[in-house]
Amino acid sequence: MIDVYSWATPNGHKVHIMLEECGLPYRVHPINIGAGDQFKPEFLKISPNNKIPAIVDDKGPDGQPISLFESGAILLYLASKTGKFLPRSDRQKFEVLQWLMFQMGGVGPMLGQTHHFRIYAPEKIEYAVNRYTNEAKRLYGVMDRQLATHRYIAGDEYTIADIAIFPWLRSWQNQGVDWADYPNLKKWFDTIAARPAVMRGVQVLADQRKPLVDAQAREMMFGATQYQKR
Repeated sequence: MIDVYSWATPNGHKVHIMLEECGLPYRVHPINIGAGDQFKPEFLKISPNNKIPAIVDDKGPDGQPISLFESGAILLYLASKTGKFLPRSDRQKFEVLQWLMFQMGGVGPMLGQTHHFRIYAPEKIEYAVNRYTNEAKRLYGVMDRQLATHRYIAGDEYTIADIAIFPWLRSWQNQGVDWADYPNLKKWFDTIAARPAVMRGVQVLADQRKPLVDAQAREMMFGATQYQKR
């Protein structure tokens, strides 16, 4: 059994979808990041960077429990554990990994900043809004060009690269994006969204997440609490 410590965010949904796609048994433990659950000592033991998601697999690679944080690392672990959604040949594997790194180093961080400055920042800074909205559109363009000649983001097979990217694009409106500008990406997005495992994965904890509208939640997410020494 895999214990998943998570919340209904893009990074959380990446792991929820992967678990559903692989058909692995799992238990979900909500980590309410608006209430500060990510700073509790018991969670920091398995996620020292105080970020969701994290997992504990009681049947790790050597038969012993293993805990992992960082969603990209978790996707790689689950792909290795099940032999699914990561090609075996070196050439195809590295083609997938480059797009996984593209998500981890680009899509996630940049779209996260886009969300922050367009929606959550206490003051609207025009330079920041324009900077990250333009970067979001640039990244969408990169993916749209790739999908002009490929069925999926890393080739003709559905992989962890698709699983990693998809949840971040569900908030396209918040990113200032118009799907009409990215027809290839939109076709891909609709294809992924229609997968039964994806539909199940994005519902995990979705009923518990509330908008970050109160001062306490904003403090937990963006305030000084983040920077306290632990």
